[in-house]
Amino acid sequence: MHCLEGFGDLPMKHFYITTAIDYANGAPHIGHAYEKILTDAIARYKRQRGESVHFLTGLDEHGQKVQKSAIEQDIPPQELCDRMAVVYKELYAKLGISYDDYIRTTEERHKEVVRDLQQKLFDKGEIYLDEYKGYYSQRAEQFLQEKDKVDGKWPELFGEVTEITESNYFFTLKKYQSWLIEFLEENPDFVVPSFRQKQVLEFLKEELNELSISRPKSRLEWGIPLPFDEEYVTYVWFDALINYISAIGYGTEDFEEYWPVDYHVIGKDILVPAHAIYWLIMLKACDIPLPRHILVHGFWLKSGEKVSKSLGNVVNPLDYIEQFGPDPFRYFVLREMTVGQDADFSHERYMSRYSGELSNDLGNLLSRVLNMTQRYTEGIIPEATMEAEPEATLKKEYNHAAAKVIEAFDAFQFSVGLDALFTFFKAINRYAETRAPWKLAKSQAPEDRELLTTSLAYMAEGIRLGVLFLRPIMPEIVKKVEAHLAIPEELATLIIKETPVWEFKMTGREVGEKVILFPRPE
Repeated sequence: MHCLEGFGDLPMKHFYITTAIDYANGAPHIGHAYEKILTDAIARYKRQRGESVHFLTGLDEHGQKVQKSAIEQDIPPQELCDRMAVVYKELYAKLGISYDDYIRTTEERHKEVVRDLQQKLFDKGEIYLDEYKGYYSQRAEQFLQEKDKVDGKWPELFGEVTEITESNYFFTLKKYQSWLIEFLEENPDFVVPSFRQKQVLEFLKEELNELSISRPKSRLEWGIPLPFDEEYVTYVWFDALINYISAIGYGTEDFEEYWPVDYHVIGKDILVPAHAIYWLIMLKACDIPLPRHILVHGFWLKSGEKVSKSLGNVVNPLDYIEQFGPDPFRYFVLREMTVGQDADFSHERYMSRYSGELSNDLGNLLSRVLNMTQRYTEGIIPEATMEAEPEATLKKEYNHAAAKVIEAFDAFQFSVGLDALFTFFKAINRYAETRAPWKLAKSQAPEDRELLTTSLAYMAEGIRLGVLFLRPIMPEIVKKVEAHLAIPEELATLIIKETPVWEFKMTGREVGEKVILFPRPE
């Protein structure tokens, strides 16, 4: 059975989900867009399941690279960050990202929490002053050890590595290493997918280094000053990670309505050590409950190489949004990438999905139903008055697909769910070929007339039930479908508790004119 209740009477604890906050030093590419689309699809689906959702994203604005870029452009760092905030927000608006809050690490609400936690940790003896002599990567903004080399060389991601000697404040990671290993072993589903958690445990087989959480102002001014020593600013990771709690009112009564977070959605490159080690130990040391899960996605590749600015193979989401619209792009990245794995982006693959599944299987199906309803039943969706083997088979196809979609979407495996959903749309098209309403319309026989009206009713109902599951994926396209099929608000905003049943809710609705959902690109 399905429920028609509204969105009221929701639990006090919000389903709280976050993305990594983007770094203000670089322009957005497909990796940024994918992470926000994935998180948005989860947030929208959870709302559709009747949960109260709080979706956070934002911008990471401090650090050496931001300061360096600002100097090169001869503008204040804050002006650079303000510009980049506009760039990212405009992209996410075009993509339909339904975030509830956008945190910027230069906001006072964030800086206050960072300094408060630093002072507490300093007072507890968890932060101490020491001299460091070793290697430093400006690109990664982190100190390195010999063990960070691969085959005796520094990996490309570190860029230029130099040797330095300087005094800094350090956070005690080592003392929590055994605790963290025990926690992960006792919670094998903490990191999703599970093979990523094994990578964390593998990393923890070697002794952790203490974490330098400061940079001297003589080297870096663009950061949050330490509350106990104003001559130093905060290391960017010890600043950025805290956004997850500063944005939801850490230290206030509201905090428990959101925390612990249900899912941190991040890329695999910042799982270790940032999120799975630094962040968890920071929380433990501050006596703050740990997250419930970390959801880790892979990289977008192009011809087998990671999409990145340094390699010059960046895929600009705006190119595809402007030509095809935002929803086909959303569909493609969720359909193509299995969450947790890498995926290869190619224009040919994009066009195959666009012209095949979207244009043919869904777009043409809707167009046929609208056209035939206008021509054969005066634009009114008729009543289904009979059921034979083709109709019974279509219902079975729906029940199978819906159960599979819900199971997959519940596990955030959107590619699996979309495969099942479009298998159902293909089934509606096969049903249309079997019944051939365009042929039945030429006959005046009562039994043919009954088959004609019944087939149109089945096809309209199938589309309605199918696009219900597309709402988190292609929200604007679904609105168009609902408008042209005259799907009422209470059905369009259905809260999915269990598999919605086939009930012919569309009888008597007046449909709109034929529409091309996915125009052929120029």
